[in-house]
Parts: sequence; C-alpha cells; structure tokens
Amino acid sequence: MSAPTQETLLDVKGMNCPLPVLRANRALRGMAPGARLRVLATDRAAVADFRAYCEETGHALLAFSEDQGVFSFLIRRRAEDAQAGKAP
Repeated sequence: MSAPTQETLLDVKGMNCPLPVLRANRALRGMAPGARLRVLATDRAAVADFRAYCEETGHALLAFSEDQGVFSFLIRRRAEDAQAGKAP
C-alpha cells in the first residue's frame, strides 16, 4: 500500500486579490514537480483568479470547494518543462 500524497498548506485567509495568487505562486516555485499545494482563502475573487492562474501556468487545479466563506484550492505543481519555451 502506498503512502498518501502529502500536501503543503498555504493559509491566505483575509488577504485580497492579488495576494493569494502571488503567495501561491511563490510557494509553488519552491516545490517539486507533481507536489500538491492546498490554498485556503476568503477572497471571492480567488475563485476566478486561481482558475486563470492554473490555466496560464500549466499547474493543475485538482479541486475547489467552499465552506462557510473559506475557499479551498488543491493545486498540483506542473512538470518543470511544461512551460519551457513559453513567453511570459
């Protein structure tokens, strides 16, 4: 039986756009390809922001949920070469 995939938790509750995405971007840059980051945010704009961010960067938005005003995003870091050669 394999060990469960570990997640890194990033709590950005109380921060407003664009800080949640900027903090997540910083965290993901320091993680290994395929690693998972769970982001907790309270800014409603984060829903559209994280969808657009993942589409633009190649990271996978694996799950999204909302519970009592707290949004939870589960993001899997892309493979290193997924963005190689792409213009910023």
